[in-house]
Order: sequence, then C-alpha cells, then structure tokens
Amino acid sequence: MADLPEVSVALAFGAAFMFAIAAVAQQSAAAGVAEEDSLIRELARSPRWWSGMVGDGGGYVLQVLALAFGSVLVVQPILVSALVFALPLSARLNKHRISPRQWWLAGALCVALACFLIIGNPTEGEDNAPLGDWAWPLGILLGVVAVSTAVGLSKIDAGWRALLLGLSAGTLFGLTAALTEHVADMLEHGIGEVLTSWQTWLLVVAGITGFYLQQRAYQVGPLSASMPAFTIAEPLAAVFIGMTVLDERLQTNGFGIAVTAVAVLVMLVTTLLLSRSQARETAPA
Repeated sequence: MADLPEVSVALAFGAAFMFAIAAVAQQSAAAGVAEEDSLIRELARSPRWWSGMVGDGGGYVLQVLALAFGSVLVVQPILVSALVFALPLSARLNKHRISPRQWWLAGALCVALACFLIIGNPTEGEDNAPLGDWAWPLGILLGVVAVSTAVGLSKIDAGWRALLLGLSAGTLFGLTAALTEHVADMLEHGIGEVLTSWQTWLLVVAGITGFYLQQRAYQVGPLSASMPAFTIAEPLAAVFIGMTVLDERLQTNGFGIAVTAVAVLVMLVTTLLLSRSQARETAPA
C-alpha cells in the first residue's frame, strides 16, 4: 500500500485518543474496586470498564490502519500523545486539576520518547533468534517485572505502587510486541508450528499477565502515575529485546547517540517527577 503520511498521522492521533479514553475509563472502574475484592470479577461487572475495552479495540484497529498507510517512525511517536490526552480527561472525570508543572513534565516525556524513536531510528532485525540468544535478555526483563511487581504490591505510597505496576505491565507488553512479528510469521507455515512454538505461549502468558498488572496499576493509584511508566516501559522493553536478541541497531552515531541517551534520561526523570507530583496531590490530608 502506498505511503499516505497525512492519513497515517490522522489515524495515529485517532488511535492515541481512543487509547486515552480506554485508559481513563479502565482506571476509573478499577479504582473503585477494593483491594480485598476480586479485581477481574468486579471489573467484568462494570459497564465503564467494558467501554474502556471497546476503546482499546478501536485504538488497536486505528493503529493497524495507521501503520498500513505510513511508517512506524511516524505512528509510534504520535501514539505517545495518548498520555497528553489521558491526563486532562482523567482530571475532569475525577475533579482534579492538572498543574502547569505536570503539563510541562508530560510534554517533556512525549518529546523525549519521540526523539528516542526518531533519532535513534532502530533497524529491522531477525525474528528467528534461537532460544539461547533469548536467555539473559529475557531473564533481565522478567527480573525487572518480578522486582517491580513485588514492590508495587507491597504497602507503599499509592503513586509509587501505580508507577511500579505500570512499569511491570509496560515491560511485559514490550516483550509481547517483540514476539508478535515472529509468531505472525509462523502462520505461513501452518497453525501447528504456531501452537508448538515456545514464543507463542510466552506471548500469551506475558500478554495476560501484563493486562492484569495494568488493571492493578489502575486500581491502586492515579492514572498520571501508572500511564507514564507504562508509556515508556513498553517501547524501551521492545527496543531492548530488539537490540540484544533480534540484532536490531540504532541508525545513528556521534551526536545522535548523545541525543538518544539524553532522551532516555529525560524519560526516566520526567516519569518519576510526574508520579511523585501526582502522589503528593492525591495523598490524604
């Protein structure tokens, strides 16, 4: 299909807006579930949560269409704008005010992630790496998920819990993104090969676990704590797997490498500051 950048941009912004609506609806529903209750059972009874699921589905459809008309380097940075859409929507729904400082932090986060994706410009690599090549990168990612989940489920500040669980969910979804192309390519060889591949079952387990942790993050703390962490963890985890397992490389050097490193640092700092700021404003008196 021929590139149509204007159509791709419009579809990507539409997808970002749908993802934002979904996140706000799901967080609002999950936040109303007491921690001693069954999260999934209570969410399944919530019309608001199901409306968020519809938003997620619509967002994914628009994302696929955007990628059909344009490149990943056009679509992916635009999808980060879901954070900017979600914060005011959440504030309006929950009758909170987004401070100018939080706006600046959210904007800086979006710009930094866009710089990382555009200037770093990772190449497309191999999707058939052997199991041995996955061992230590997969161990690192799962270690990050295990530690951040364990701390996130402990009795600490709500903002930090939401951040850590969002980090876990985003990391797992980044892993699923790295596995998806390989599993899709196996369909050409028949459903039998798909069902007997360890990548398929890792994709399923990571996806389900990531989804659950995302809902838990929505339950325990504010959206402005969980969504920034989720937003940066997903692409960073996918790029980490791409560079260590799939032989992808950043197509930049010299000054571009320095800008990419600064962008990663800005993403981490703005995420922490945004989460701490919201935690202070929502903490009980």
